[in-house]
Formats: sequence, structure tokens, C-alpha cells
Amino acid sequence: MESSRFSITARYIISIFVVLIFVFPIAWFGLTSIKPISAVFDKDGVIVFDFVPTFENYEVTLFGGQAIDVETNTRSDFGTSGGGSYDGRSSIVTSIIVAVSSTALSVTLALFAAYGLSRLSFWGSQGFLNWVLSQRFLPPIAIIVPLVFIFHDLGLRDTHLGLIIAHTLINVPIAVLLLKSFMDDIPKDIDQAAMIDGATRLQCFYKVILPMAKGGVAATAVLCFIFSWTEFVLSLFLTNSIRTIPVKITTFVTSTGSEWGYISALGTSAIIPSFIFILLVQNHLVRGLTMGAIKD
Repeated sequence: MESSRFSITARYIISIFVVLIFVFPIAWFGLTSIKPISAVFDKDGVIVFDFVPTFENYEVTLFGGQAIDVETNTRSDFGTSGGGSYDGRSSIVTSIIVAVSSTALSVTLALFAAYGLSRLSFWGSQGFLNWVLSQRFLPPIAIIVPLVFIFHDLGLRDTHLGLIIAHTLINVPIAVLLLKSFMDDIPKDIDQAAMIDGATRLQCFYKVILPMAKGGVAATAVLCFIFSWTEFVLSLFLTNSIRTIPVKITTFVTSTGSEWGYISALGTSAIIPSFIFILLVQNHLVRGLTMGAIKD
């Protein structure tokens, strides 16, 4: 009994320690976002709580305010050119448009592909699945040069549509793999029973399989959204005037310095849309993450 109680206590302590390891960078990022520049760069040591909080970093990055040093009440041009260069509103809108659109497109395409691979037997199906998955093994940086020329020739470079297509291409393989595993967990007898009752293959997909796999769809959508939201390389090389949040943050780092206050403010704000998206699908997310874990 004592051994069991000790193991449970040790498990909780280890779990809390692991959680703290992952939460600490986020908490420190959020703390830095409300620090004045003197607290961020202090020659005497690291300042944790001994400072006067300021929301100037959020006012500049989220509402387009002027960069003002709150201690001297003068304009601050420490890292970049100041003024509108810190305004992250357009980048937030761009990231939301691209992430939501590419997620919806990736999940839609992957649903049909996953259903076909899970339910239809045809020659070369396993080879086709391996080919789809191999597209995700190749890092984007390896194909970025020809991709830039292709998108330029098609008129898709520096456009929202081009970014949506690019992010969809990198999300579809992993989405197909996940959704196929979820659909494999649903017995094929259900399809056969529905088709005996007169349902077509398409009706069986929409009215029977899709509602049963909505947990898996939610889990896949969350992963696709996060992958698109945090994607950097493709967004950097395929755009000039259009900037997603990861690309926008890099403009705060220049040869004259890094605006850590603005970087942390915009970075902390970027966490919120992902958190909201997860909350919207949380009812289906747990079921989706556990589908296929237990086999009869």
C-alpha cells in the first residue's frame, strides 16, 4: 500500500515537473511582453518581477500605436525603423486566412483520400500511400528554389492563394495518414450494412462514416492548423509584402538590435488563435486522439 502511494506521488511530482518545463518558456515569453526595455536589458542581472508592467508592446504590435519609451516618454527606435514597422495586425489577419483556409482544404482532400485508401481495395494502394507519406519526409527547404520559380510563373507568389496552396501541400500527407488510421478503426461492416439498406458509397461516406470519425477529423484539423500557423520557410520565400506572424517577427531582429518586447508581445498573442481553435473542437479532440488506441 505504501509502495503504491509512493509511486502515485512520485508520478504526480514528475508530471508536474514535466509540465513546468514546457510551460516555463511560454510564461517567460508572456512576462517579457509586459516588461519595459530597461527590464529586458539590465546589466546588473535578470529581472523577474521587479519592474513596472507596461502594455505598450501590445499597443504597438496589436493596435498600431507608436513605439514610445514609457520611461522617457520619447519615441523608441531601438531595433528596427520604428513606427508602422512594428504593427502586426496585417500579419495576424494573413496568418488566420492562410491557416484556416489551408486547414479546411487539407482536411477536405485528405478525407476523400483516406476513405478511398481505407475502404477501397485497388492495385498499388499501399504504394500510393507510401508515396503520399514520402512527400512529408522531404524538408521544404530542399524544394524551395524550384517552388519559388513555379509559383512566380503561375502568378501565385506573394499572394494569399499561393500560401494556402503551399501550406496545403505540406499538410495533406500527414492528414491522409491520420484520417486513414481513424477510418481503419471503424468496422467495414457498417459500410456494408448502410449500402444494403440502399445508401450509395457517397451517402455512406457523408452520413455514416464522417459522423463517426468527427473526433479524428477534429484532431487532424488541429494539427494542420498548428503546422500552418507556425510554418516559416515557405512563408518567408514565397512572399514579400504579405507576411505571416513567424515572418513578421523576424523583422524585429536587425543588425542594430532585437526588440524583445515587441517580439514577445506578438509571439504571445499568436498563441491565442491556436488556443481558441482547440477550445472549439475540444469536445471531439479527446475522442479523436484515442481512436485506434484499443483494438477489439
